[in-house]
Amino acid sequence: MRRLVLASASPRRRELLAQAGFNFEVRPANVNEDLRPGEDSIAYVVRVARDKAEAVYAQMGDPEAIILGADTTVTLDGQILAKPEDARDAARMLRILSGRTHRVITGVAIASATGTEVAAEVTGVQFLTIKDAEIAAYIDTGEPMDKAGGYGIQGYAARWTPRIEGCYFNVVGLPLALVSTMLEAHCLREPQ
Repeated sequence: MRRLVLASASPRRRELLAQAGFNFEVRPANVNEDLRPGEDSIAYVVRVARDKAEAVYAQMGDPEAIILGADTTVTLDGQILAKPEDARDAARMLRILSGRTHRVITGVAIASATGTEVAAEVTGVQFLTIKDAEIAAYIDTGEPMDKAGGYGIQGYAARWTPRIEGCYFNVVGLPLALVSTMLEAHCLREPQ
C-alpha cells in the first residue's frame, strides 16, 4: 500500500493537507534552504521542495512511499522575502509590501519510485498601506516570525489583503488543487 509522507514541519501545510482529506504522515526534511547566487524565486522554491522530497524519500527506503515536499516564498520587484530573521527584518518586509501587490510562490515536489515531479504555483496578493504602528503591533503577536514575507494571510494580516489573484491556499503555504492533481497523476503510475 502506497503511503503519503509530508516532508515539512509546517503546521499550516499539515492542516491544509488534512483539510483536503489526505491521509499522511509527517517527516520534516532537513535541507539547506539558502538562496543560491543568481537563483530566481521560482527556481529557488522548486529546488528546495525537490530537495526536501528527495531527502525524505532517500531516508525512508520505502519504494511504496510518495513524498510531498513544498517551499513557499514571497517576491516583489525581483527581491525574495523569505522568513524574517528577527522582528526588525519582519518590519522591513512588511514596509516593502505595504500598499503594493506582491507574488507568493510555492514550489511543490512529489518523489517516489517513479522519480520526482515538480511544479510551482504563483498567486498575486495586494496589500493596503500599513501604518508603522500596525506593523509594530502585528510583530508583537509573533505571527510574522515563521512565515515567508513576514505575514500569514490566514491570520491578522488578512485585514490588509483586499484582493488576491490565484490560489488562496498557495498563500497559506500549499496550493491544494495543484498538489491534488499531481498526487492523483503520480498515484496512477506504477513504480518501475
